[in-house]
Amino acid sequence: MTEEQLSKGYEPCEVESKCLDFWEAKHSFTPLQNDEKPTYSIVIPPPNVTGSLHMGHALNLTLQDILCRFARQKGCRVLWVPGTDHAGIATQNVVERALAGEGKTREDLGREAFVDRVWEWKQEYGDKILNQVRKLGASVDWSRLRFTMDDGLSKAVREVFVSLYEQGLIYQGDYIINWCPRCKTALADLEVDHKEKQGGLYSITYPGADGGPGLTVVTTRPETMLGDTGVAVHPEDERYQDFIGKELLLPLTERRIPVLADSHVDSSFGTGCLKITPAHDPNDFEIGRRHGLDSVRVIDADGFMSPEAGAGYAGSDRFECREQVVRDLQELGLLVKQETFQHQVGHCYRCATVVEPSISRQWFVAAKPLAEKAKNAVVNGDAVIYPANWNKLYFDWLDDIRDWCISRQIWWGHQIPAWTCAECRELIVSRQDPESCPQCGNRSLIRDEDVLDTWFSSALWPFSTLGWPEKTWELEAFYPTSVLVTGFDIIFFWVARMMMMGLEFMQEVPFRDIYIHALVRDEQGRKMSKSTGNVIDPLLMIERYGADALRFTLTAFAAMGRDIKLSETRIQGYKHFINKIWNAARFVLMNLKGASGREEWKQARSFSHQYILHELERVKKSVAEALNQYRFNEAAQTLYQFVWHTYCDWYLEMIKPELYARDETGRQAAAACLEKTFSELLILLHPLIPFVTQEIWWRLPGRSGQDLTDIPFPQSRPESENPELEQKMQFFQNTVVAVRNIRSELNINPSLKLNVLIKAEGPDADFLVENTHIIRQLAGIGSLDIDAEAEPPLTAASGVVQGYELFVPLEGVLDFQAEIGRMEKELGKINKNIESLNKKLSNEQFLNKAPAQVVQKEEAKVAELREKLEILEKLRLKFQQIQGQAHA
Repeated sequence: MTEEQLSKGYEPCEVESKCLDFWEAKHSFTPLQNDEKPTYSIVIPPPNVTGSLHMGHALNLTLQDILCRFARQKGCRVLWVPGTDHAGIATQNVVERALAGEGKTREDLGREAFVDRVWEWKQEYGDKILNQVRKLGASVDWSRLRFTMDDGLSKAVREVFVSLYEQGLIYQGDYIINWCPRCKTALADLEVDHKEKQGGLYSITYPGADGGPGLTVVTTRPETMLGDTGVAVHPEDERYQDFIGKELLLPLTERRIPVLADSHVDSSFGTGCLKITPAHDPNDFEIGRRHGLDSVRVIDADGFMSPEAGAGYAGSDRFECREQVVRDLQELGLLVKQETFQHQVGHCYRCATVVEPSISRQWFVAAKPLAEKAKNAVVNGDAVIYPANWNKLYFDWLDDIRDWCISRQIWWGHQIPAWTCAECRELIVSRQDPESCPQCGNRSLIRDEDVLDTWFSSALWPFSTLGWPEKTWELEAFYPTSVLVTGFDIIFFWVARMMMMGLEFMQEVPFRDIYIHALVRDEQGRKMSKSTGNVIDPLLMIERYGADALRFTLTAFAAMGRDIKLSETRIQGYKHFINKIWNAARFVLMNLKGASGREEWKQARSFSHQYILHELERVKKSVAEALNQYRFNEAAQTLYQFVWHTYCDWYLEMIKPELYARDETGRQAAAACLEKTFSELLILLHPLIPFVTQEIWWRLPGRSGQDLTDIPFPQSRPESENPELEQKMQFFQNTVVAVRNIRSELNINPSLKLNVLIKAEGPDADFLVENTHIIRQLAGIGSLDIDAEAEPPLTAASGVVQGYELFVPLEGVLDFQAEIGRMEKELGKINKNIESLNKKLSNEQFLNKAPAQVVQKEEAKVAELREKLEILEKLRLKFQQIQGQAHA
C-alpha cells in the first residue's frame, strides 16, 4: 500500500485478496454501538447451506453491497447482516444421499445420530457459499454471522411458535396438504412446482344405484376414484336436477355414493359432473366438509395404494394402479372416452416427485389475521415496493391466502416444541422442555417428531438476527431495516411472511423499502439452467475477469423491472472498462508530484479544468439520485460514459500540454485539479467496483493505508457549475472531430500535420483562439487560422461546425491524380473478384455439393468486397470533386 507506480496491467486476483484481508483485519464493516450517525441496515437473504453462488446471488449481493457502501459514504452507521439458512429438506436430502453411498439410511442411524451427522456436514461444507459471497466483495459484518439454527435464532423460533399458539394463531388439525412421497413430508402450497404435462382425460360412467340412469364424470386421475364419496353437480345445471339427492354405484367397489349440488362445480368442464375425493384433492376436501362426506384415503405416504383401495389394487404404485383401473373400466364397458390432455401437475420443489394431495394431521398458522396487517402496511406506505407493479401480486396472494402448513416430516430443522402426555393425552406447547404433564403430573411425555418449515425461521430473519427476543442495542438501532433486496420468486415464500411476523412481534414493518430485482437470463433471454447448458458461473467469471468486471456488468444492466440478458462477452467488455480506469490511474500517478490535499486545483482556470469540474458536479448529482431511487443501471451508465469518454478520451488528452509545460505554477495547478477530480471519481466508482478503486486509492499521494470505505461522498461545489461550458465543450469537440473525420475520409496519414481555417467570429472565435493549442494537439493540426473574412483555398476539404465553415487545405497533402489512379486500379481488382465469386455462386454444381458453411463464407466475401467497393467509389468521387474545384 505504498505510493509506487501501478503495474502495467491490472491483476484482479492479487488485488482482491489484498483488499478483502485489509477490510476484515480493520473491521471496516462492523458498526460501533456508541456511534451517533444515522443508521442504515440490510439483512442478507440467507442462502441455503447446500447452495453454491449462482448469477442470481451475484446480482442480489452486488446491489445490496452498492447500497451499503453508498450509505457509508453518506455518513450512515451501516449494518449488513450475513447468514445462511439450514434449508431443511434440501440439506437432509444431501446427507441422506451421502449415507446411501455408504449403504445406510437415516433410520439406521436414528434421529439423534442423524442430526449430529447433518451438523458435521454443515461444519465441513456449510461455509462454502459464504466464502463465495466474500469473493464478490460483499461488505457484510462477518462478526455478526447468523445461521437459522444457531442458539439465538432457535430461541426466537420457539418464542414465536409458542406465542402464536397461545393466541390461537397456530393450531393442529386434519387437513388436506401437499405430500411428497419421496421426501415423505408435507409441503406448503408455495413449495409445489407446477409443471405443464401431457396426461389423460378419462370419461367414466357411474351407474345409478337402483338400476336407474347413471352419470358420466371426467377426471385426470382415475386411480383416485377408488376413494370417491360423492358426485357433485352445479345447483343451477338443468341437466342434472333430477339426479340431486339420488345415489350412484361407485365402479370397481361396492359403495353407494350420493349426488349432491355445489356451486363450486364448473358446468362447462367435461360433463359438468364432478367426482368428489375428499382425501386426495383440496377442492374436493372443502366440498366434502361442506356436505359431511367421508374421507377415504386410498394412497399411502409412500405413493402406493392403501388397503382402502380394495384387494385388487392395494400395494400397487399409484401410477401403475391408474393403468389397471383404466383396463378394468374398459372391460366393464364403463370407460366412455380416453383422450390426451395438457394440464398443470404439482411436483416437489426439491426432488421433482409428483406431489400427492393427502389428508394428514399437521400444524398450521392461521394466516388471514396476519395477512391483513401485511397488506395494509404496503397500502399505507409504511413499506414501499420497487417497482410498484409487484404490488398487485403481493396483494392478490395476501387476499387469497390459505392457512400455512408449517410442519414437516423430516428430522433436520427446528423440532416443534409440543409434547403429548402418554397418560392423559394432554397437549403441551412450551418455551422450555417440560419435565412432567401439568394436567396429571405424569413424566412420560412424547415430543412431536415433526420439524418446522424452513420458511418459518426465515420469516423472523430481520429481527431474530438482531438479537430478538432479547432487547439488544442492535435491535433498537437497526430495526426496522432500511431495504430488502430480493427476487420476485420469493415474494410469497419470504417477503410477505417477514411482513406478517415483523408486524406481529415488532409492531413495525421489517423493512422500509422492498426492491425486487429481475432475473439474470442468457443473452437470448432464456432462463439459465444446467439442462439447457447456458449457465454462466459467477465464480468462473471472477476468476477470468475479476469481481469488479462482473459487478459492473450486472449493475449496468440492472434496469428496474427488466430481466438481464447476460453473456461472457459483456463481462469481458466491462473488464476493458476496469482496465481503462487502471490505465487512467497510471497516467494520473505519473503526473502527480508532491503531497495530497493541495488547494492549487482552485487556481486551474483553463477551460478544460473548469469544464471537468462542472461535469463532475453533474455526475455526482446523477449518481446519488440514481442510487437513492434504486436505478442502479443509470448510476453505472453515467459513470461509464463520464470515465470512458468525458474524462479519459477528452479531459486527460486536453490537459497534457499543461502537464508537460515549463510553467511550473500552471503545471502544479493542472496536476492538483487532476488529482482532485480523479480522487472524487474513485469515490463515486467505489460502491460499484470496490477492489480496483481501493487499490488505486492507496497509491495516491498521502492515501497509503487509508480505507476508501471511510471516505465520504464528495461534497457538492455549486460554484463549479456552469451549464454554458457544456455548449463550449460541444463546440470544441465538434471542431476536433470535424478535422479527424476529414483525415479519416480522405485516408490522410495520421502523423501528417494539417493546416486548418475556420471562418468564425465573435465570442466563438475568441474561444477557439484561447484553446488553439489544445485543438492543435488533439486534431493533429500544424496551424489553425480563425478568420471570418478569409478566402478558402481552392483545393480543400470542408466541413461545418456550429454554423461556421471549416477548411483543410489539401495542396501538397495529397496528389489527387495519383490517388485517383490508385483507387481506379483497386476498384478494377475488386470488381474482378466480385465477378469471379458471383460466377462461382451461380454454379448449381457448386451450390449442391459444397457444405453450407463454405457457401456462406463465399457469400460473406462478396458482401465484404461490395462494402469496400462502395467506400472506394465514394472516396474517388470526393477526390474528383476537390480536383474539379481546383481547376474551376
